[in-house]
Amino acid sequence: MRIVYNENIMNIQSEIKIKDLLKDEIKKSNSIAARFNNEVKSLNYTLKEDGELSLIDISDKDGIRVYRKGLLFIIGMAVEELYPEAKMMVNFQLSNSLLCEFTNLDITDEIIENINKKVAEIVERDIPIEKKSMTKEQAIEFYRDKDTDKGIFQLDLNVKRHISLYWCEDYYDYYYGILPISTGMLKLYEIIKYDRGFLVRYPSRKEIWKLPEFKENKKLLATLDEYDLLHRVLEVPSVKELNEITRQNKIKDYILLDEALHEKKIANIADDIVKNEKIKMILIAGPSSSGKTTFAQRLGIQLRLNGIKPVTISVDNYFVERWENPKDENGNYDFECLEAIDVKLFNEHLLKLLNGEEVEMPTFDFEHGTKKYNGNKLKLAEDEVLVIEGIHCLNDKLTTLIPKEQKYKIYISCLTVLNIDDHNRISTTDTRLIRRIVRDNQFRSYKALHTLKMWDSVVAGEEKNIFPFQEEADSMFNSSLIYELGVLKDFAMPLLEEIDRLEPEYSEAKRLHRMLGYFESIPADYLPSNSLLREFIGGSIFNVY
Repeated sequence: MRIVYNENIMNIQSEIKIKDLLKDEIKKSNSIAARFNNEVKSLNYTLKEDGELSLIDISDKDGIRVYRKGLLFIIGMAVEELYPEAKMMVNFQLSNSLLCEFTNLDITDEIIENINKKVAEIVERDIPIEKKSMTKEQAIEFYRDKDTDKGIFQLDLNVKRHISLYWCEDYYDYYYGILPISTGMLKLYEIIKYDRGFLVRYPSRKEIWKLPEFKENKKLLATLDEYDLLHRVLEVPSVKELNEITRQNKIKDYILLDEALHEKKIANIADDIVKNEKIKMILIAGPSSSGKTTFAQRLGIQLRLNGIKPVTISVDNYFVERWENPKDENGNYDFECLEAIDVKLFNEHLLKLLNGEEVEMPTFDFEHGTKKYNGNKLKLAEDEVLVIEGIHCLNDKLTTLIPKEQKYKIYISCLTVLNIDDHNRISTTDTRLIRRIVRDNQFRSYKALHTLKMWDSVVAGEEKNIFPFQEEADSMFNSSLIYELGVLKDFAMPLLEEIDRLEPEYSEAKRLHRMLGYFESIPADYLPSNSLLREFIGGSIFNVY
């Protein structure tokens, strides 16, 4: 067997586990998992064929996923020993933290102290964590004997031929993906009481040796809570319930309810804007694939119902001249930084418009890298407001000359509240990425590989230019739809299947493909033509492509 590790060729005579082959390197590098032939593998994985092998730590996006899940596993283990009746739920991700709660037990300082002590003990003991599989027939017997629903939803999945659970001594639980091979690998964490539950804090990929400062996200949390509560009222907390509704052919009703929730929230935002007569500018920002374009169109309809006419201005027409555009550390033009915008001219034009003056608007010629003036003139009427969408719209430096009372800021993002089960949440970033893969293919003819290759750069830009300003918003809009991954599934899975295992992005494609396989397919025909999701799959009544 020929294994290539760190460009060195290792000739192995027999099957061997990664943890045994690279024992010293794993300890020295604090690696938590491995990548073999572009697939993420547990360190317990047995090598049986030729291939390329590398170790990953928590500076790797797959490594930090493994670390987070490992922390949740040992916390679940501690909770079951201390409070066996408690039902733990993993809710949201907030600032390098996971917010958890007990759905049947009030959190106290004493409870948190006890959990911390028990988790520290489990970590200190460095107990092995092992993945065990059984056939569905064996699993039926297992669940018949055990009074548990951990991982039981796997029985309903046609894509699963075997049912898997992770075990640590007598404790077991289901986790989607890879876990660390022992509890001793999870030394850096913090568990603190927060809101109605507790935060599980962990390192960032940029600084893996310390816990970053926790930043409050009160408005974001309130928005997540709002949607989470509504979906619990609808009794759709997880994929299991959503799949049952789909199989029973009741999903149309839930689609209409979810779409009605969107419309009601948009109407509420419009009403909030109308209350303040000083507002003359609406600024909309959000990360990629949040549905900003459709949201702006639907908000415009609600504003018109209130006697206000929206006038859209594109920030993209205010780029600086190409020779003035800053470059990044690689020498490439950085079109996402604020300095790429001609902020001075942009503010001058905004002030003139708000003062009732006429302005000749520029059109940016991206081919030649310059602004052009083609006689496109604009003047605001008394019943008109400016609507501006862009990545910097929540940053006051973009509209530095405009009085605060004249601006209304909206943050929009796809804040997923649906879980796979109690301990396995679906990442907001994953949902946006799947939306982006589908849209890029539908309307830009990009393959999934192209989208995956550029995604890390997209996220890095969001972390720098959007997320730090989200709490500055006057309103937040959650564009997620509880049923959407069931619709996106049939669009995205064939695209992900096209990615060859020789590509570095193969592991990410396989992970997303496996997750989508957990969903029952929902026909796109069920969606109304004004649905925000149609911005990604097509058939929208709005011009959003």
